Amino acid sequence: MTQSCRPSSPALASVLLAMLLGGPALASEIVGGQPARPHAWPFMVSLQRRGGHFCGATLISRNFVLSAAHCLNGLNFRLVRVVLGAHNLGRRELTRQTFRVRRVFENGFDPLSLQNDIVVLQLNGAATLNANVQVAQLPAQDQGVGDGVQCLAMGWGQLGTDQPAARVLQQLNVTVVTALCRPANVCTLVPRRRAGICFGDSGGPLVCNGLVQGIDSFIRGGCASGLFPDSFASVATFADWINSIIRRYGGSDHPPLHPRNPVGRTP
Repeated sequence: MTQSCRPSSPALASVLLAMLLGGPALASEIVGGQPARPHAWPFMVSLQRRGGHFCGATLISRNFVLSAAHCLNGLNFRLVRVVLGAHNLGRRELTRQTFRVRRVFENGFDPLSLQNDIVVLQLNGAATLNANVQVAQLPAQDQGVGDGVQCLAMGWGQLGTDQPAARVLQQLNVTVVTALCRPANVCTLVPRRRAGICFGDSGGPLVCNGLVQGIDSFIRGGCASGLFPDSFASVATFADWINSIIRRYGGSDHPPLHPRNPVGRTP
């Protein structure tokens, strides 16, 4: 069974139906992780509506973020707020920068199968880069990540199925696996223990060797099952498409997808 995430009544109904029918369901709170050091991952983004967090995202240019397409599916994007520089969502933080969404770019997203579960959001302004807000590194086209590579997943979602959402950004060490993984996804497990992503806030990044290789998409068999891998949309599969959007709509602000200086720390 595969499952995925957005916290609204229609989405919850679709998730429950997916659980019963064995179809895909959206992911992804962090289960079994630990609090991140404040602003250790300055490219991490909170997507919010009505003042509440509902999905993660990644800053990929001063005026673009990358997230999961299912996070915006059926939503009026004009109601979404893109919050940069956050760490503790329960506090008012002077480090934050908030933007509206100007444009939404998808690439063949299928909400039933969760294929191509990736979206680029253009902001209505440009971020001010500093110690708390930085642009992530992305891989070049088709330069993905192989079996056994150690990566880091992160998010503000629930800490467990019956537990509240985390206020402080959580991170979790995971290992890439290719078994039971679709070709257009990057999949991960946590060896020898039940930990992983779950319902709560999809769209967050999977960081491998300093590059954002995945966008949190869906799970199988329940949260942190220990049996089925968690699935992320493969950023390397869409790298040329992402770069073309930044070049076309970003004006003079289009840094390369894989700049020389890494941001944050590799897991």
